[in-house]
Amino acid sequence: MTRPSVRDKLRVVCISDTHTRLERYPERVPSGDILLHAGDFTKHGLPIEVKQFNDFLGSMPHRVKVVIAGNHDLTFDDDLVKNRRDFLEHNFNINEDVFERKLAEFGVNTCKELLTNCVYLEDASVSVCGLNIYGSPWQPQFPNWGFYLSRGEACLQKWNLIPDDTDILITHGPPIGHGDASFFLRNRAGCVELLSTIQQRVQPKYHVFGHIHRGYGITTDDVTTFINASTCTMLFRPNNPPIVFDIPLPTGHTKDELASVQPCRLTRPL
Repeated sequence: MTRPSVRDKLRVVCISDTHTRLERYPERVPSGDILLHAGDFTKHGLPIEVKQFNDFLGSMPHRVKVVIAGNHDLTFDDDLVKNRRDFLEHNFNINEDVFERKLAEFGVNTCKELLTNCVYLEDASVSVCGLNIYGSPWQPQFPNWGFYLSRGEACLQKWNLIPDDTDILITHGPPIGHGDASFFLRNRAGCVELLSTIQQRVQPKYHVFGHIHRGYGITTDDVTTFINASTCTMLFRPNNPPIVFDIPLPTGHTKDELASVQPCRLTRPL
């Protein structure tokens, strides 16, 4: 049973890796003030998948929804869409002509424009009632998918963009050692540079991620609470319940400010 919310705290509901499956079960998502999605809301980033996800978000009661992309959300990766169309067609059967026709049918130029019921973050921040939320989609584990970076310096350059004053960090992939044990890999799938950035510099109150379905759950280093919010299991069944936490409102801020956060797309230029 979900405990009642209180006026001096924001209730945050975390989901990730829904892969078009949770839309069938909206009743599984508890109410709250903020809904966070840590990526992989589609199977392959098809326009119809994004449209259905956006409709799902619109049906949710949370006053603020914050979303990042994941490696499965292929058409959100600008490099893949602009420079690697042959790769998308050969590996994922995303035909360029069919893709463009479907976008035109929906009256948009990109899949990102279909997200009208949330704040979409891509290496960017949004302030909600005085709390700074930063979102980034990158991951160093699966090179033939979206938002892939080589381990080491390439990852560190992205994590260096995370502001020091971040309260809630959302990434698609996990840090090393927290919710990153993969059935398919002998070693952990998490990012060393991400963990060092979190522990040595940013120290957010919460780090929400997904990507590794098997890693679902909560861990902590006594400074940051790490939440792998993967909704789908390894068999892609949406059986893992959303993870909920309450975070105190900063001094001088109230829940009335939630109304000032409007849906938008915030991305950092390349």
